[in-house]
Formats: sequence, structure tokens, C-alpha cells
Amino acid sequence: MPRYIGQAPHRHGSDAPAAVLLVNLGTPEGPGKRAVRRYLAEFLSDPRIVELPRALWKPILHGVILRIRPARSSALYAKVWTPEGSPLQTGMAALATKLQSALKAQRAGPILVRHAMRYGKPAVGDTLRELAAAGVRRVMVVPLFPQYSGTTTASVFDAVGAELSRWRWVPELRFVADYHAEARYIEALARSVETYWQRHGRGERLVLSYHGIPEKYFRAGDPYFCQCQATARRLRERLDLREDEMIVAFQSRVGRQSWLKPYTEEVLQSLPADGVKHVQVLCPGFSVDCLETLEEIALTNHARFLRAGGERFDYIPALNAGDDHVAALTDLVLRQGQGWPEFDPAWDAARASAQQMAARTRYEQLRDGRPR
Repeated sequence: MPRYIGQAPHRHGSDAPAAVLLVNLGTPEGPGKRAVRRYLAEFLSDPRIVELPRALWKPILHGVILRIRPARSSALYAKVWTPEGSPLQTGMAALATKLQSALKAQRAGPILVRHAMRYGKPAVGDTLRELAAAGVRRVMVVPLFPQYSGTTTASVFDAVGAELSRWRWVPELRFVADYHAEARYIEALARSVETYWQRHGRGERLVLSYHGIPEKYFRAGDPYFCQCQATARRLRERLDLREDEMIVAFQSRVGRQSWLKPYTEEVLQSLPADGVKHVQVLCPGFSVDCLETLEEIALTNHARFLRAGGERFDYIPALNAGDDHVAALTDLVLRQGQGWPEFDPAWDAARASAQQMAARTRYEQLRDGRPR
């Protein structure tokens, strides 16, 4: 068997579009226990997620966690599942479609936009192979994690590298590491908050809840905590809030080890005792709404706040496929794509077609042994 995968024979003079690949964490294919177990097995088997020796971790994962957690997680997914499927899946598809339209409106060159999941489907490898079949020779990978972490962004890089390491003809590649301080991203967050305030009023505190990571990852050099704080500072300045009006916290803690603090659940439970009765929560690290925002924040932590004596809890939705989010990603992608001909504002379709035809003619002459 050949070691490397070869794409279909190259057709000289054929279209070679560039591609933008949006990648998010992932979702099970359904809310049932079997689907959730498959998803968790893939997710928790990634050494980027759990940095333990495999010989120690695998017996725990397969002997304990995957016997217990799928039932609990399945019940949680069932709370947020829609007739169209996973909120993350439908949200990513909508975002990719809108970004495709926005890029087409600004650039005449052939640019494809696709989405993939690091865990689950559509898989990163499958989507890259589909792009290769479409003739793509340049790929920009955009992990939709504004704040970089080895547990998210780097894991996407691993998946892309693992797939491309098997290819005979590797495409030109660009990889967006983070966009936590991008002006258009901060503006999109700020406008989402301001729009919510205009429609529903303003709370006493704005809590920014980011997904947590173990503290030891931060101490080992992961920049995630610092980038979360940087995003929060820029957003607070843009919204003209005092420091005491915004709180940064971290959610989704798992296990007994120490994670980034303060913990969102503890913050929300303590605020009513401090006289805060109306709180609003925004999750800037989640580009598209998912289980962690719709169930963990909007349902579970909502209930915690009310039980602790709070009176009103508002969850401000993720940016999703909103116009401001699409504009921010369009700006990011166009800047990252500079130098690639498909992203050139002066792309000339007629000239490109003529060049393709000339290349095809030259190839046919060489193939047939005809004089040039």
C-alpha cells in the first residue's frame, strides 16, 4: 500500500480556488448515549485535552468515565437539541454560509468557505479531502477560538497536520492562531451587549464567562488566561464600564484538580449576598452557542443564581452568524489572505481563464509531443 495519499491526477489549467476552513470544537451526531459516548471517547482521548500518560489515562477513560458520563451528558444535550440538530452544528453551517457570501461580495477570486469540527463531524480530515477534490491548493485554517489555548487551537493544528502528513501534494497553508484583541471582534462583542441592553435593560454586573483550563496548563506556558483578560479589558474599555461592573470567570471545570479561577458558578452564587440581584452573562470565548452556553450558563447557572437569592439572570447570546461577527471574520480572513491571488482585489476572471486555457494548451502539446 502507498504511504501517501494522492489526489486525482492534476488537470493543467483547471480552476484552483483557495479555501477558508472554520473549525470549532465539536458535537455529537445526536443526543443519544451512544452518539455522546463516541464523541466523548474521541474528545477525551486527545492528549491536548488530558495531559496524562496514556497508560494511566486510558483505563480511567474507558473503565470509568465512558461508562458513567455519557448518560449524564446525553441528558444535558437533550435539553438544547433542536429539530434541526445540534445548535453548534447548525450555527457553524450558518456562519460558514454567511462568510462565503460576505467574501464573494468583496472579492471576485474563487474562495470556498467550509466548516469542520475537531471532534465529531464534519471531521477536519474529511473536509480537507473534500477541498482537495475541489482543486483547492491554498487553505486558511481559522479555529473559532478567539483566545488561544493548547487545548483548542493547538489541537486543531494537530488534526490538520496529521491529515496533511499523509498527503503526497500538500497545499499552501495559513493558520490563524488567535484573534482575542482584534478590533472588529471586540466591536462585535460590544455591539452584542449594547443591543441586548437596548432591548432588555442593563444589569448590575456583566460577567464574562470563559471556558476554563487546568491551572497547571497556564503555569506551563499556555497564554489562554492572559488573552481572556486582554479581551475583557478591551471590551470593558469599549463599553465604558468601571472595573467593578465587569467580572471575569471560568466555567466547565471537570475533576478535582485546580482550574483557572474564579469559577463562574461560585461567582454567581456569591453575588446575591453582595447585593447584586440582576446579572448578565456573556461568553466571549464561544463563537457559536453550544452546550456550554445554552445549558451550563443559560439553564444551570441561571438556576444557581436564583437559588442564591438573585432576582434576574440574563444570558447574552454568542455572536453566532450575526452580521457583526461575519464582518469581523471577513476582515480577519481578508487580511490573513493578503498575497494569495484569490484574495487580490484586482482579481481578473477573464485573465485567469485565459491563463488556464494557455496552461492547458501547453500541457496538451507536451503530452502529445507536438511542437510548441
